[in-house]
Amino acid sequence: MTDTIINRYTVPEIFLKKNKSKIVSLSCYTAQFAKIADKYADIILVGDSMGMVIYGQKNTLSVTKQMMIEHGKAVVNSTKRALVVIDLPFGTYENSKKRAFKVSTEILSKTGASAVKLEGGIELADTIHYLVERGIPVMGHIGLMPQRINIKGKFISQGHSSLEVKKIITDAKSISSAGVFSIVVEAVKESLGKKITSSVSAPTIGIGAGKYCDGQILVTADMLGLSDTFTPKFVKKYANLYSDIDEAIKKYKNEVLNGKFPSAKNIYN
Repeated sequence: MTDTIINRYTVPEIFLKKNKSKIVSLSCYTAQFAKIADKYADIILVGDSMGMVIYGQKNTLSVTKQMMIEHGKAVVNSTKRALVVIDLPFGTYENSKKRAFKVSTEILSKTGASAVKLEGGIELADTIHYLVERGIPVMGHIGLMPQRINIKGKFISQGHSSLEVKKIITDAKSISSAGVFSIVVEAVKESLGKKITSSVSAPTIGIGAGKYCDGQILVTADMLGLSDTFTPKFVKKYANLYSDIDEAIKKYKNEVLNGKFPSAKNIYN
């Protein structure tokens, strides 16, 4: 009897899901979470949100290429089914398409991931085309772009004015034409998410962009309720693990202090 062969999702398979079936995506960065997410997610994004989730940073700007590589390897090595995508860190791709290619090839070759993600619209269309033409699959990201926090000042929803709406739609069409295989659309009105989805050939993956996108993505730590800090409106908590972990550690402390742990079954004789 042989083991069942599980084939990892490919970029063309994700692209062809448009208008056919919803794309289930999660962002996670560690072996333990990736192994579980792999059973259910079509795409696992090793996102630079790890800077805040794992390292306690205020934003994503301090995340390094080496951090992405190490966490990317952990996720790829712990998964068999999901397409693994890795964020290009801030400052590694914006000013040169040749540098973007060099960073992308290093990340993909060292991790075994299948694609990279970058934030930006029409201004990065040439870079995206350059990468795709040279064999680098690219996931786009428009709307709220966390790497541009210093321009916006804070994480806020986008597309409130007609000018903003026009710019975001132009961004979506530009990067879709440039060759992205999917587009993350973050923190825009549902009506805009719907319009973007119908305007581009690439599948859209919403995070705070409404139900009409071709798929959805959430940060695993957010949807599991692993934090007691601010949670964005678009996050639904499917568990409240923060309180469970807090209670477990509290119980452990009490048992150590009162001598209940270790008990006889935890001791070698």
